[in-house]
Amino acid sequence: MPRKKISLPEARRIALAAQGFDRERPRGPINSGHIRRVIERLGLLQLDYVNVLVPAHLMVLFSRLGAYKVSRFHRLVYQGRDFTEQWAHEASIVPTELWPVLEHRRQEYRPYPNSPIMKLKGKSKYLEQVIEIINKKSPVTSQDMPEFAGPKRKPGDWHRSVPRWALEYHFGYGNVAVADRLPNFQRVYDLPEHLIDDHHRNRKMSREEAQRELLRRSAEASGIATLHDLADYYRMSAKEAAPRVAELVAAGDVVEVDVDGWSAPAYLSRGARLPRRISAASLLSPFDPVVWFRPRAERLFDFHYRIEIYVPASKRKWGYYVLPFLLDDRIVARVDLKADRKNNTLLILASHAEEDIDANRAAHELARELREVANWLQLEKLKVSRKGPFARRLADHVRVENV
Repeated sequence: MPRKKISLPEARRIALAAQGFDRERPRGPINSGHIRRVIERLGLLQLDYVNVLVPAHLMVLFSRLGAYKVSRFHRLVYQGRDFTEQWAHEASIVPTELWPVLEHRRQEYRPYPNSPIMKLKGKSKYLEQVIEIINKKSPVTSQDMPEFAGPKRKPGDWHRSVPRWALEYHFGYGNVAVADRLPNFQRVYDLPEHLIDDHHRNRKMSREEAQRELLRRSAEASGIATLHDLADYYRMSAKEAAPRVAELVAAGDVVEVDVDGWSAPAYLSRGARLPRRISAASLLSPFDPVVWFRPRAERLFDFHYRIEIYVPASKRKWGYYVLPFLLDDRIVARVDLKADRKNNTLLILASHAEEDIDANRAAHELARELREVANWLQLEKLKVSRKGPFARRLADHVRVENV
């Protein structure tokens, strides 16, 4: 039987609807229910605390909800029992119900071979000592752990103390869980039995069951996706994912389809919606699921996107911290942003438009979105630098928003 054909514009609308862009942002105050529904719909929030603008996972919520109180997000995630931090896509916030689904990941966890904790003499004794302290006085931070002289750091090494490496080692294996984040973003750790309900901790799943569940959630969150897209969502290899996806097809959870212009078959989630149109005007975090798997962003939007934080300044094409701008069902521009909190200003350091767009409308809607972001971050002014061919047009519209 021939596979169903789906056009690329239809695929974009399906994907964006699955990601929460199928409706306008809520009007009125954002409550914890709004935030909960976004996280549950996405399946996870990838954590990133680079604070050039705002930590990336907070921006993911703003893109779908507009301005909200970060304190409300914090209370929901860290003062309740419905969400927890785990390695999922990368370090992520996930619904606590995924604790048993990710058990095989914790069992298979291996620290980076070059991690300082792996090079310690007396490593096992120190790690045991850390667990003993947690058992006696949890919750704890790295400051509660005994100091330990680590290996000498080489230039360019990531700076973490040995106590932090030890706690992250135990976190990876599931010996501890994250109870809170301090204002400086530092993790507070506790024993899982203090944070995760028994029915989650005691539930057992086979590795195959767990992988199938992760891929089913990937399909729901993606709407439409290739095998590699589905595998990447929860960081699985395509080789491992392939037999599980075949099982989802057999169960009717996904349907194999063809998308115009895609060389590989795609999988349409059973609950996927095809709205007639998408009405969005949202800046996207660099780690938003819409764009985090770069090959998918190129296939869906013809949008080539790379993070240039670690690229030398002289070699950057777009800028240091660049956010794509989604308008309706296309990515129409990208801007390099920085929150200059000292001068109470949102800096637009570079502005670039994509090809074949309505540049005037894009500039108008982007200027409005930048004003919304600035208001959310309590920054009074917007300042557009001249860098980028789109800068002058954007500056004209920003001037109106600044009035």
